[in-house]
Amino acid sequence: MRICKYSVVVLFLALSCNLIDNCCAQSGTVKVFILAGQSNMEGKAKNTLLEHQAQDAKTKELFNHLRSNDEWVVRDDAFIKFLDRSGGLTIGYGSPNKTGVELEFGTVLADHFDEPVLLIKTAWGGHSLYQKFRPPSCGLPASDRLEAELAKAVERVNKNNEKNNRSDAPPTMKNITEPYGISYRAMLAEVTDTQKNYQTMFPALQGKELELAGFVWFQGFNDMFGDYAPQEYEANMKQFIIDLRKDFNVPNLPVVIGALGQHGSGDPSENMKKVQVAQMAMNQVADFKGNVKSIYTHTLVDKEAERVFPGWQDHFEEWEKVGSDRPYHYLGSAIWFNRIGHAFADEMLVLLKNADGKK
Repeated sequence: MRICKYSVVVLFLALSCNLIDNCCAQSGTVKVFILAGQSNMEGKAKNTLLEHQAQDAKTKELFNHLRSNDEWVVRDDAFIKFLDRSGGLTIGYGSPNKTGVELEFGTVLADHFDEPVLLIKTAWGGHSLYQKFRPPSCGLPASDRLEAELAKAVERVNKNNEKNNRSDAPPTMKNITEPYGISYRAMLAEVTDTQKNYQTMFPALQGKELELAGFVWFQGFNDMFGDYAPQEYEANMKQFIIDLRKDFNVPNLPVVIGALGQHGSGDPSENMKKVQVAQMAMNQVADFKGNVKSIYTHTLVDKEAERVFPGWQDHFEEWEKVGSDRPYHYLGSAIWFNRIGHAFADEMLVLLKNADGKK
């Protein structure tokens, strides 16, 4: 069979166009956002609650944009890595069988950007900024504090030994100092691991380059306790931002902070107020102007869940239709968590716009 020169040229051009199209499809950037904190960043709204409210006539409109054909959308333009789980963004990327702020946060950003979005969530319940998330430049607390901490720990072990006829070895100073900064380092390790392996975790992102675009911090509950954590939160928070920007090599990385808001419509406790004030103080740091934003979360309260919670054991069937956890976990309210995630995304977009305006 003879093939004329014209046909060869046409075939070559067609193949070339396909190669170019495939190359373009594979190239480009991925907007990466780190979501860090403790249990509320993990996410505490039960999936069963989301399922109910997404079908309940009173609330389904709030979830319609997250569903298609009566099923939860699994995004093909937004991806998430949370510890041992990864995939397209959908419900269930919170604590086991639960969902958090990532769902609405990632949805808003994916709808905004032409580029795909990748969320890396590094969150562990009960970890304070004073200790486990302690930024490296803060160093260890003063030696007298550590000695006092060790003495209390030794006393606890001795009492437990006496009470339970045990012979556990007393803790050492190494046992006391090791937890300081452990979650900060784990956060860096999680991000680094994802950066190295994202093309395997997310085949759809193969050939694309990651761009670290923003950081969200939702934490603070455990810093309400202790002799020093509440008073030092402001200084630690400021240094945390400085350190993470240095370690991620993004000098003005946009940072959104969710201030403690578990009190909802009520008044915060004294120590909750101290941490909240410290978090909101980041808005007044001159070097953070236009690139850090702290927001209130209590103003986004799910008032129906708040109304039904008191005495929830006595009307459990009513309660499980609006909430799924205690007040310290924002009542496990899907609506409250979604509102917070949406607010985080809105503020992040403002910060990113500020950054673009300075280029």
